[in-house]
Amino acid sequence: MTVVGGDAGGLSASPPPNSVSRLVGSGRADDASRSPGRSGLFRGAARVAATLPLLALAGTITILTVKALPSIRVNGLHFLTGSAWKPGSTYGATVRTNGVEHPLGASYGIWPLIVGTLQTSAIAVVLAVPISIGAAFALTERMPTWLSRPLSLAVEILAGIPSVILGLWGVLTLGPFLAQHVYPLVADHVPDVPVLRYFRGPTGHGEGLATSGLVLTLMIVPIITATTRDLFRQVPTLPKEGATALGMTDAETARRVTVPWVRTGIVGATVLGLGRALGETIAVAMISGAALNSVSANIYGTMGTIAAAIVTQLDSAYTDGTGFAISALAEAALVLAVITVGVNLIARLVISRSGRLTAPVGRSG
Repeated sequence: MTVVGGDAGGLSASPPPNSVSRLVGSGRADDASRSPGRSGLFRGAARVAATLPLLALAGTITILTVKALPSIRVNGLHFLTGSAWKPGSTYGATVRTNGVEHPLGASYGIWPLIVGTLQTSAIAVVLAVPISIGAAFALTERMPTWLSRPLSLAVEILAGIPSVILGLWGVLTLGPFLAQHVYPLVADHVPDVPVLRYFRGPTGHGEGLATSGLVLTLMIVPIITATTRDLFRQVPTLPKEGATALGMTDAETARRVTVPWVRTGIVGATVLGLGRALGETIAVAMISGAALNSVSANIYGTMGTIAAAIVTQLDSAYTDGTGFAISALAEAALVLAVITVGVNLIARLVISRSGRLTAPVGRSG
């Protein structure tokens, strides 16, 4: 008996090295003959999928810019700094300015709308972020599973409620209740100092800046909470147990370990909520009071936002036969898009800087 590559008297033999190499080589050759097409197709599909959002954004900005050009030529920078929203005489004579035909007396400025958009979004974010982080921490760290699961489901259901329902609830129930029982107490007991005078004055009937900010808070809390909850679940147990073993309390562990570990993710979740607040339309249109030409005198006053103005003025804009009113709305939409993209870019810079300058478990001080 001839034995190859084994002990004398062995009953089995290993195949020659050259035959193994031929088998392996043939397998690699078969894979190589099949993989280029598949891998190329996958790479191509991945490139298309990655490019589509950028193309959609670029296409949207381009279309808005083209549609807004007549308004840009006529209004100029006054569109950003002015406070008048005047369609002019849509059934009378038309005039030409810089080659653009528009109704006589037409003038548009969205400074109050820009201020209202930023104010309502700021109120929503300032209130929603601590509430969301606290709720996410309670769901993941403090509550038993039998309680956290239904509450987590309730958070996700709340995120899916249509905004028109929340807007109707805000204008019929929440706003009048706050105007009768809450706003007067705040306005009467806030100290009369310059910093806090914005919280004093007439409280109105429930429509306005404060109610809009509170409804937006309710709308973005589920978004930030659900995202932050999933982030907290990804924090390893060992660092938290180590912090507890070193004598940290639960609050210190959360502040020094859990939250810093997912800091950049929380910033991203906040940006998601902020984007929802900046672009919210129908709910704010129902609650804000639709004041297009003035900034709210106090936190309870009526105001308007860019998105709400677009939806409330669209029907009347079609009565302008020159199309100038539609062009003004397109320019307002362009400004809102620029604000939203700018906020997201700033948030990206914050996330990048935070990731470079901080350790996963936060600062030691």
